[in-house]
Amino acid sequence: MDVVETLLPGVGIRYELRTRSGVLLGVVIQRDGPVEIAVYDQADPDRARQVFELDADEADAIADILGAPRLTQRFADLSREVPGLRAARLAVRPGTAFVGRALGQTRARTRTGCSVVAVVRDADVVTAPGPEEVLREGDVLVAIGSEQGLDQLGAMLTEPG
Repeated sequence: MDVVETLLPGVGIRYELRTRSGVLLGVVIQRDGPVEIAVYDQADPDRARQVFELDADEADAIADILGAPRLTQRFADLSREVPGLRAARLAVRPGTAFVGRALGQTRARTRTGCSVVAVVRDADVVTAPGPEEVLREGDVLVAIGSEQGLDQLGAMLTEPG
């Protein structure tokens, strides 16, 4: 799918794409946070049929909704392409040693060889979490690694705190 990106000086960035069904969509991400999504008239592509204006929080919520499943799917696709690499979603259970600790303090990568590439927290997704990211009960870790490493990480997530 082709996405046309246009810099709008002083405003932000505009993205345009045509869906499989032929609908032209435009997304303007403004520098100060708001986002506009426009659905253009198929007979007159210069005329918007409808424009949705989202504030920064609404745009973040939509991005999270669309991003979490897509992120997980992309890692699952990657694991099929690279022999021995697997992806998993692992929950941080109540009362485990991970709750309330920074990701770096868990030493998960050192102990298992797995990389935590995202933390799904309710409707939010923290992509590429840093070692300072504090884990909470109910977080779901998206991790990649060997099957053995993912099993070890899963076991670590059940160790009592």
